[in-house]
Amino acid sequence: METHEFFKKFLSLISEKVSAGSYSVWFSNLKIIDIKDNEIIIQVPLQAHKTLLKQQYMDIIDEVTVNLLGKTYEYTFLTEDEINTNNDILNVLNDSDNKDIKLEWDTNLDPGMNFDNFIVGESNRLAFVSAINVAQSPSTINNPLFIYGRSGIGKTHLMYAIGNYIHEHSNKKVLYTTSNDFRDEYVEISKKEKGKETIEYANNFKNKYRNVDVLLIDDIQFLVGNEGTQQEFFHTFEALYKANKQIIISSDRSPDDLKKIEDRLRSRFTWGLPVDIYPPDFTLRCDIIKQHLEKSSIKNKINKDVIEYIANACPNDVRHIIGTINRLLAYTAMMRPKVINLDFVIEAIKDYVSTNIYQDNTISHIQKVVADFYKITVEDLKSKKRSNNIAWPRHIAMYLCRIETEENLLKIGQEFGGRDHSTVVASCEKIKNELITNNTLNDTIKEIKAKL
Repeated sequence: METHEFFKKFLSLISEKVSAGSYSVWFSNLKIIDIKDNEIIIQVPLQAHKTLLKQQYMDIIDEVTVNLLGKTYEYTFLTEDEINTNNDILNVLNDSDNKDIKLEWDTNLDPGMNFDNFIVGESNRLAFVSAINVAQSPSTINNPLFIYGRSGIGKTHLMYAIGNYIHEHSNKKVLYTTSNDFRDEYVEISKKEKGKETIEYANNFKNKYRNVDVLLIDDIQFLVGNEGTQQEFFHTFEALYKANKQIIISSDRSPDDLKKIEDRLRSRFTWGLPVDIYPPDFTLRCDIIKQHLEKSSIKNKINKDVIEYIANACPNDVRHIIGTINRLLAYTAMMRPKVINLDFVIEAIKDYVSTNIYQDNTISHIQKVVADFYKITVEDLKSKKRSNNIAWPRHIAMYLCRIETEENLLKIGQEFGGRDHSTVVASCEKIKNELITNNTLNDTIKEIKAKL
């Protein structure tokens, strides 16, 4: 944003808050000189402007400044004569008439989370590519971008990465928040005493969330239990979308599964691109462990067996992986071993991870139970046979693998004779739709689950 572009918006908002006469006398002839650090320098026609602006209009000036820049600034008012005797300001006027100013704004982003340190695997590749496309061309494709998946697998990291990229490569106004924070701020309006303070708080709330170029809102599934909050977010969404502003949303479930969210909101979540992230597979878990150990003092003392042990011990959750590594580092710092072997690591993390980490593959277990139930073989389920006595149990087995495990569609397809993910999706949808009206199938699924 250019300095003069900011000031044009500044004067426009001021004109809405003061009378036409006051604007004409005290604001219409102001000129912006510079924005630097925490100071904004303004040229005024007369000494009287300096006194009156500071005494009567600073509250309005501060409010408008916060709306546009996200924080308050110190204002310095100077007459033309004072500017002509100030060499520093004359240099500013000569050198940067249309200088781009990187205006400060509290984005709420974690600057340490970016695309460079996001580890990519098969389970999150589509979400990663979609996030980069949005970051490089916000508001042009995939708006809104809706990222969903279980907790602890990288959704928030991707949101931070998008926000940080846009913030670093443009002057767009980026804001990250959670649905809990949005709800709490909105509810706070009702706690205010009716009057001027309530109106100001409500206006500040709307300006905060609607006067941005990019809004990232995390954990949208918690936007429940308050009809007014959902209505306010709906209007916020509408205002941003109609203004061609980028919206990025995360959730622990798909838009269709957000049953407690208003239908009109859920439908809008699918306008752009809903994309899911699956729990990391074994290879990705190993890569994540290697990355985090790379920053540690024990990186050269850890062998492949240790990495694979931790990867097996933390099958579904990136946060669990990081917590396990931190536990190992703390234990190592305390015990100071000469060698960090598998026995030492098992002892270090035994109370933190599952003890039964080498159990049979869950997909294999489901395949075996389904095959036994229908008196066929696992090889039949994996085969290319399409007869109904094979295809139907295969659909059920795929459906159960999808809902009873954390494996991704690609992995499930591979375990069923190398089928692609679209085949798995079709099988799951077939069973899911059939369950709506088929009581016998419901009983069958319950019986198989009991055997599992």
